[in-house]
Amino acid sequence: MAVSSTETATSPVALVPSAVPPADAPQEPRPVALSPSRAKDFMQCPLLFRFRAVDRLPEPPSPAAARGTLVHSVLERLYDLPADRRDPAAGVELLAPAWEDLRAERPDVEQMFGTPEELHAWLVSARELVERYFQVENPQRLEPAEREKLVEVELASGVLLRGFVDRLDVAPNGAVRVVDYKTGRSPKPQWAADALFQMRFYGLILWRLTGTPPRRLQLVYLGDGQVLTLDPTQDELLATEEQIESVWGAIARAAESGRFVPRTSRLCDWCSFRALCPAFGGTPPEPPQEGLDRLLTATRRTTVGAGLA
Repeated sequence: MAVSSTETATSPVALVPSAVPPADAPQEPRPVALSPSRAKDFMQCPLLFRFRAVDRLPEPPSPAAARGTLVHSVLERLYDLPADRRDPAAGVELLAPAWEDLRAERPDVEQMFGTPEELHAWLVSARELVERYFQVENPQRLEPAEREKLVEVELASGVLLRGFVDRLDVAPNGAVRVVDYKTGRSPKPQWAADALFQMRFYGLILWRLTGTPPRRLQLVYLGDGQVLTLDPTQDELLATEEQIESVWGAIARAAESGRFVPRTSRLCDWCSFRALCPAFGGTPPEPPQEGLDRLLTATRRTTVGAGLA
């Protein structure tokens, strides 16, 4: 199997055209697209989707999310180094500049910590995740074709998909592996399929862009050093496309009616918008018309949900 190992050699080739416009291009709002995160938001709770995609309400940083951002930055920078310098010591050294950049970009991140001791413990936990990465993969044997790649495709139905891929590896025989880093622990077996939704989403985008399904989709969990993989078939990616279009159709109906109904679950305990949710006695703000109009423009240009009243 061409990409069966986490240590498969790769060649740096241009896999897909960049979805980022040229620097001198006019800066216009990007068309509304469905990402794996927003699709999962809607499946979890339509009101959560509205708060994030339509209202665009700010959310306070969480230690776990900020740590994920920091570790992702370190792993991206790691592959800027020559292969023979990619060792655990170099990874740890990259933490300091990555942390300074994160502080500069998000000053509120440091405010999460009440004491210097809490901040120190958080930075230690980030270092442990970086060190564990080297137990899962040998970056000296890898040359990713792409890192933090923005990919985008329009399906035949008109639904626009967009997302960032952490890493794309391309083997000498052209086989493609999509890799995503997770800083939490791997899911229990009964939740594995749900965890792989994001990867099947990326697999679909790349298949529609290149005409060839990725050979392997891989989730690397740094919380416990486990790797979750899927070698997708065309039938699986077609089923994913149908699932995504079904979600988009439901989004279209919610946009037309203006009703984004909350759906409660255990995940509500971690929701930033719980105080605004009617399921918990809150009152949602009126959605901004500009946000609704942008979403309606996107949903009405697709054949999914067409003809809605």
